[in-house]
Amino acid sequence: MRIVSIVGARPQFVKLAVVCRAVDRHAGHWRHTIIHTGQHYDPELSSVFFEELMIPRPDHDLDVGSGSHGVQTGEMLKRLEPVLAAERPDWVLLYGDTNSTLAGALVAAKSGFSIAHVESGLRSHRRSMPEEINRIVADHLSDLLFCPTRLAVENLRKEGLHERAVMTGDVMYDACLAFRQVAESRGGPLADSWRPGQFALTTVHRAENTDDPQRLRGILNALDCIARTICPVVWPVHPRTKKKLSEMGWPAQSLTAIQPVSYFEMLLLEGRARFILTDSGGVQKEAYFLKVPCITLRDETEWEETLENRCNILTGSSEEKILQAAEGIDKSGPWTAVYGDGNAGAAILNALATRPR
Repeated sequence: MRIVSIVGARPQFVKLAVVCRAVDRHAGHWRHTIIHTGQHYDPELSSVFFEELMIPRPDHDLDVGSGSHGVQTGEMLKRLEPVLAAERPDWVLLYGDTNSTLAGALVAAKSGFSIAHVESGLRSHRRSMPEEINRIVADHLSDLLFCPTRLAVENLRKEGLHERAVMTGDVMYDACLAFRQVAESRGGPLADSWRPGQFALTTVHRAENTDDPQRLRGILNALDCIARTICPVVWPVHPRTKKKLSEMGWPAQSLTAIQPVSYFEMLLLEGRARFILTDSGGVQKEAYFLKVPCITLRDETEWEETLENRCNILTGSSEEKILQAAEGIDKSGPWTAVYGDGNAGAAILNALATRPR
């Protein structure tokens, strides 16, 4: 059976790695083609992930690069169409909620190919969020909807998509189980510098935070205060955020700003952190998998399950709320199992093999 995976951004590479591992366990049954749109093209956000996670080299690299939502998505549409026409897959596999996901869904649907969406059913219930539009469109155009949680299945039921939904568990949980010990055993400078429980870890990259000076300044002030009064704060700075900080003329001050890290390095830091502050959906989940308290620098989350027992606390960009959450972070937990049994990759391939197209 021929499947084509369309990816383009860092979180998608981690999900793709799980599918690749599942395909490798059933060699001969699957012909798996990888299309990289080039949405993330910086080596620190792209090629290093393929190398580290042992993902096969992409069969097609569309080299789209950055741009506004319309320009970027339009370029993807133009470049994806002839590739899919040549590949003629039985299934087009989409991941998450990026512009690569949206473009893949539109091209595949208009070209008449069967579509399966990994990480379906997530809803922030805020249409102003670009990722929300992408995931809704992908879900409604897909023939199979692979859900990470029961809540995701319920969201799809409310939209009349329940018959297409398959509860597989979360592919990122598979990845965390497979690679966490590898990340620890590799060691390296970060492992030598940052001992368990002695620092906080932060990531800030979403446009709603980086493109709004007032929101970004509130977050920065809170992070600076945490670093001075609670514990050191380690910050792998995303290229988009680095540019915004430079435009603002904001110095690192008391924060430990470092270059973007690989997936293994991120797992290492997440697992060792006293707590995490992030606006990333993937980091929220990884914090939950690793039972590390999380403060989410957004007003809502698609991962509502993580909010139970203060395992994850929503603060938005409010300096006061962020500091309050950090001061009470040790009251978080316990964590319950809601993301499957670590066999999402196998469940996805089984559904693709048995569901009529």
